[in-house]
Amino acid sequence: MLRKLFTEHRAVFKFLGLFFGTYLLLSLIYLIYISLTTAENAADPLTGLVGKQAQALINGWGYKAQVLPSGGQPELQLFINGDLVARIIEGCNAVSIIILFAAFVVAFKKALKKTLVFIFAGAVLIYGINLLRIGILAIALYHHPEKEPLLHQVVFPALIYGLVALLWMLWVGVFKKRKTNG
Repeated sequence: MLRKLFTEHRAVFKFLGLFFGTYLLLSLIYLIYISLTTAENAADPLTGLVGKQAQALINGWGYKAQVLPSGGQPELQLFINGDLVARIIEGCNAVSIIILFAAFVVAFKKALKKTLVFIFAGAVLIYGINLLRIGILAIALYHHPEKEPLLHQVVFPALIYGLVALLWMLWVGVFKKRKTNG
């Protein structure tokens, strides 16, 4: 009975194995990176880079942004015109979203080169959109701090995860077309 189930649904089990295997492997690598590069009570280097880039982006839009380490916490504080508007934590660097994206793409893999190029291009796009998300969210919170729950917990996550879903649909759509036409 169990053998028949695995035989009939081999493609599903293969997808799940590739997805969860890739997700776990990349998450483990990221966890090791975090543990090796994060000083006690300080943000990791990638989150620090995201903070610096968000600061430059917001400054480029005509605001005076400043990102500073938080006293005793593994986070950065984002100020606009002297007002604290947000905290940038490790989860704000988009790596976990990129890992989720990559795991799905690997589970629907094509040729190695196409898969790697799509993952790289998607990761760059997700990273860039995430920077825009942080900048726009910070400015929105500067002007409308009372909207923080809606903006931070609903609108902006929907945008970033919506982008990932669109990339997945693009990947699967192209994959299916090529497979049926080839």
